[in-house]
Parts: sequence; structure tokens; C-alpha cells
Amino acid sequence: MPEKRRGVLNTVFEKLPEKRRKRAMRRESMMSLEDKVETVGAVKRVRLTVAYDGTNYHGWQIQKNGITIESELNRCLSALLQEQIRVIGASRTDAGVHALGNIAVFDTHARMPAEKISYALNQRLPEDIRIQHSEEVAADWHPRYAASRKTYEYRIYRGEFPMPVKRLYSYFTYHDLNVEAMRDAAVYLTGEHDFNSFCQTGAQVETTVRTIYTLEVEEQGADLVIRVCGNGFLYNMVRILAGTLLEVGEGKRKPEDMERILQACDRAAAGPTAPAQGLTLIRYEFV
Repeated sequence: MPEKRRGVLNTVFEKLPEKRRKRAMRRESMMSLEDKVETVGAVKRVRLTVAYDGTNYHGWQIQKNGITIESELNRCLSALLQEQIRVIGASRTDAGVHALGNIAVFDTHARMPAEKISYALNQRLPEDIRIQHSEEVAADWHPRYAASRKTYEYRIYRGEFPMPVKRLYSYFTYHDLNVEAMRDAAVYLTGEHDFNSFCQTGAQVETTVRTIYTLEVEEQGADLVIRVCGNGFLYNMVRILAGTLLEVGEGKRKPEDMERILQACDRAAAGPTAPAQGLTLIRYEFV
């Protein structure tokens, strides 16, 4: 309570009979308590780190024809916090794509501490979606506008026959891939380039220039992992990169063809879009 208001009230209270003075002081105390509750319930912005198995979902973004990661987060958060919640996602992954660390934010009046929301929300979410971390951030912080480095992995299983337990999390090939040729091709794609050839036709973006910091092709037993880190990715860009590198590994393209593909700025110049299930968003790093 402001000191000036407190002084005026004390003067008024002193002039009242004792019983009336006590009643007036109690009313004033209750008004002060309501003010405190309202302050505690002020709007705050909460950031979530979200992991999910994308197999059963129609991608991240809300769709009219199916359940999505975003719709499940909205549903469970709204029920938990007893208010209408709408999350904003950093990466709107496609149907079948997985994530270990996608990012979402939302605004809430709830008094629950931000760091406790992850524990309570995980009790309500389906078992294939789990919050790894929750924290309060600045009211104007936005995951799509904040400078960041994003890392994706595309996993390929190589074998004579498919492995059932890997079918939802990797792409199967029986081809004997030339891994060194794929690594040589990756060098041409590293750095700042116009990746229009690696963007799905019809995507609406201001620019198709992106920077790839690292692009690695790593053997892990029968698995081959294409790991890419960049400042941003176009629609289907990582899957088209993976599909093109696969063609290099199969001998359908040469590593030096990557220069021509980049210069073409034409989706038809690059390889196919690799299937969604092999792709996982690994992490966001905000810089």
C-alpha cells in the first residue's frame, strides 16, 4: 500500500469508535490481500522443451483432420491451468517426424511456478509426448525470432532386410552406400547458400538463404546418421538434403553435383524428399 494512502487511513481510523475501527481495518486488510492475489496472477510467458514420438501425430501444427502435438499441448495445458492456452512452436515438424528438444512458449495467468509446470503437465500428456524442461522467459521472447542454432539428425538403417524395431525411427535401405562420397558432397553444402533447390515448392518465405554450420555423415554400426546444424531450415530442407545425399551414396550423383544443384535454385534439380520417420529434431541452442 502506498505510504500516503496508509497515513490517510490511519488518521481516519483513529477518529472512529473502537468497534467500527476494527471492522474498517479488517475490510482494508482484505482489499490489500486481493491486490496481492491479482499481482501474483499477472501474465507470464513460459518456455517448454518438448520431446515427442511423432508417429501417431499429424505433425506439430493444428490440423482439422487429425491430432497434432500442438493440439495436445493446448488441450492439456488448458485443463491443467484452467484457462485457454495457445502454444507457439519453434519448429512446426511434419507428420511422423520426432523431436528430443522442440521449443514452445505460452502465456498464462496461473500462479503455478513455471519450473513446476513440466511435472504437472507430464501427468496429463499422452505417453509419447513429454516436457523435458519448463521455465519463465521474458514477456516478449519468441522462439521463431530469437537467434538460434538448430540440430537435426536423419537416421538410415542399412541391412539386407528391414529391422522391425527401427521402422518408425529410421529409413531402411539395402543399398551399399558410399559413405565417403556422401561426406565429400556434404562439404559443398556447408556454409551460407541459397537453398531454394532444397525447399519444397510453394513454401512462403522471405528468403531461401540459410547457413549450415556443420553437416556430418556418421556411421553407427548398421545405422548411418546425417547430422546437420544450421541457423534455420526451409520446409522439408533436411529431408531433401538427406534424399540427395542418399543418391550420392547410391552412385546416382557425384559429390561435385552439389554445386550445380545449389546454383540451379530449382527444386527439380535436387534429390527426393526422404521419408519423415528417419528425421528427429535434436536440439535448439539460443545464442
